[in-house]
Amino acid sequence: MYTDNEMMIRPARKEDLRDLWELIYQDEAPEWKKWDAPYYEFNRISWDDYLLKDNVIDQDNDWVIEVQGRIIGGVSYYWEHKPSNWLEMGIGIYDPKYWSGGFGTRALKLWINHLFHTLPLVRVGFTTWSGNHRMIAVGEKLGMTMEARLRKCRYYNGVYYDSIRMGLLREEWESNPSLFNSGES
Repeated sequence: MYTDNEMMIRPARKEDLRDLWELIYQDEAPEWKKWDAPYYEFNRISWDDYLLKDNVIDQDNDWVIEVQGRIIGGVSYYWEHKPSNWLEMGIGIYDPKYWSGGFGTRALKLWINHLFHTLPLVRVGFTTWSGNHRMIAVGEKLGMTMEARLRKCRYYNGVYYDSIRMGLLREEWESNPSLFNSGES
């Protein structure tokens, strides 16, 4: 578990499942999906089907973001290529009331610290799209470098957008004391 004032990130638990389903799948067209890869079709699933999914939560890879005891989203990672320790991470703040308030930046800062403290990583990164200005700004605030821009490869609402890949090296993170080693508990 890692904390930053009233916010914490922690491994997801079975008792979190209902809250997570409501945040992610309860609405037919959730607001968060307009920012999180909207070029991919959103498939709403029922509560019963959600419970039947294999590996609904993976306590190593899937953590929740909690503010004052309320789950607002999650952070996760997946291996792009595990033999070379190439990991990609993600974040979702599903409750729009918590957008543009710094919660994403703070949660991702805690998550990056966790990943660098617990895994033999040289680099962490994420992929987003040029229409998600807030996610690009989060990466910049955290000292990430735009490593790739694949031009006009994401099509959404009649417009082509770029795919953006941002990354951060361990030595860059560790050389910034305002980011490194914060929030562990």
